[in-house]
Amino acid sequence: MNERDDILQAVYRVIKERKGASADSSYTASLLQKGIDKILKKLGEEATEVVIAGKGGKREEIVYETADLFFHTLVLLGYYDIDPEEIYAELRRRFGTSGIAEKASRPKE
Repeated sequence: MNERDDILQAVYRVIKERKGASADSSYTASLLQKGIDKILKKLGEEATEVVIAGKGGKREEIVYETADLFFHTLVLLGYYDIDPEEIYAELRRRFGTSGIAEKASRPKE
């Protein structure tokens, strides 16, 4: 694991710890206790803010909003007990494969 992964893992560990914490003492605990609909709403808001920041083209805003999006994505993963390592593994699996080939290899639904 490298330094970049470490911060994501560290944040994820804190999110997992907050699952049982009082909603009064932690934004993360509050969000987790409000449930999946609130988490998804917040994730959607953050994704929209990244899009707006990207359109605006200001580097600082893009970085800030992307950090918020990463955080709220980790909250979603924590809610479902999905370790970020599973995401890293999926990215490693896809790495070096063309997007077209990867998409074609997915099972048809």
